[in-house]
Amino acid sequence: MTIKVLVADDHGSVRAGIALILNNAKDIEVVGEAADGTEAIAQARALHPDVVLMDVRMPGMNGIAATRVLTSERLCEVLVLTTFDLDEYVYGALRAGAAGFLLKSVEAGPLTEAVRVVSAGDGVLAPEITRKLISAFASSADPMPLAKPATGLDELTERERDVLVCLGEGLSNAQIAAQLFIGETTVKTHVSKVLSKLSLRSRVQAALLVQEMDRTITGEQPGNDR
Repeated sequence: MTIKVLVADDHGSVRAGIALILNNAKDIEVVGEAADGTEAIAQARALHPDVVLMDVRMPGMNGIAATRVLTSERLCEVLVLTTFDLDEYVYGALRAGAAGFLLKSVEAGPLTEAVRVVSAGDGVLAPEITRKLISAFASSADPMPLAKPATGLDELTERERDVLVCLGEGLSNAQIAAQLFIGETTVKTHVSKVLSKLSLRSRVQAALLVQEMDRTITGEQPGNDR
């Protein structure tokens, strides 16, 4: 099954380079390109890609605003690919529902694999971003507040709660399937229901929510050893 990708970046040479890398993979096809967020949304609605590789800084509508639209309409998965790992970009992209965040310094192999991972419904973060998030959660400030659902948790079935816990552990769909002894297709269905009931836009948001809930329940304070 071919993974359809849309590349959104305001630099034509960058789009061409990414397309060259991805089209070399037998299971990936770049079906379109966009130079700004507005065009990316229009192309996604017309072409129905599985994944949009989204730059952040673009003229007109930026990548974060476009990501918010794409994820709210559930048009596709969004993998942010940018030169900068500024906090406002990282947290903005994750709040908007991006399934992953990579820097443009990523090598061809990891980039291609990240597209596959995101297409499969899993999340992916650059190592630099993972360290940034861990550091943020260890601080007193909450740099990425998520809306805590008032009744959403009560609406989850027992199996959906199990899946939510697995998301908090950063497990992939395949790993969740193995741990819970269910099929990957069933896992995808449960993940979708969990996100919907908790009003979350991505599994990354779900994982961060679980981590924050765990910290609140255990009464962990910044700087304390657990």
